[in-house]
Amino acid sequence: MELTELLKKIEDELKLRNYSKRTIKSYLICLSDYFRYIKIIKKDPDIDIIKKYLLEKQNRGQSGQTINLYLNAIKYFYREVSKSLVKINLKFAKTSKKMPVILSKSEIKKIIDSIKNKKHKLIISLSYGAGLRVSEAVNLKVKDISIEDLTIHIKQAKGKRDRITIFPEKLKTEIVSFVAGKDNNNYLIISDRGGKLTSRTAQKIFENALKKSGIKKEATFHSLRHSFATHLLENGVDIRYIQELLGHQNIRTTQIYTKVTNPSIKNIKSPLN
Repeated sequence: MELTELLKKIEDELKLRNYSKRTIKSYLICLSDYFRYIKIIKKDPDIDIIKKYLLEKQNRGQSGQTINLYLNAIKYFYREVSKSLVKINLKFAKTSKKMPVILSKSEIKKIIDSIKNKKHKLIISLSYGAGLRVSEAVNLKVKDISIEDLTIHIKQAKGKRDRITIFPEKLKTEIVSFVAGKDNNNYLIISDRGGKLTSRTAQKIFENALKKSGIKKEATFHSLRHSFATHLLENGVDIRYIQELLGHQNIRTTQIYTKVTNPSIKNIKSPLN
């Protein structure tokens, strides 16, 4: 089977299993590279060659997260497409334990206040106030929002999971004006050309506002979601509820915020007088 034909078969298999577009694209890039490396594609994996391949990537300075992506793609190919019975018992590379960048409540206010455009202000306010990922913010439709309940139904988010999250009452009037006259299937926030905003446009809005506010932290659009979770914890909200609002499958993912907002550490005074 030619490489192009094989990659098409893999793409079809991934689609049938309802993998996200992003994962499909990533897996195809990884496997294209891997197939070129091994040259001859056999039904069963050669574990030593896979080890050598991943080690070369590690030696070139690629992150643990990237190496894990390649390993997952390779495992998927042999397990689901090649139907090999040979197990690839390789340990995953250690991933970075970086702490998320958190913006304080006053910094969030500074960022929002620096935005003059109403549409831009709403997407940033709502992303912080509801703990949205950038893809969720740009894909929000009128029908996803319950103005009376102050809730948002996030559909088919990361991992193809639905969830319900909240938004603050202070945004209610603004949202009402944005949904006025729109069909249920319309996007809440549309671009100047009439379609939905791209994720990159939303990220650029945040970057510009961050720069304008004078805040020097290395924050990204995703920092709004990190800050939402941290501030809820600081307000005494149970971590299990925060897990549900964020849509985390595993509580350990949510527990990173307990490290960021550890009150015991914050109450310790430095010995320097």
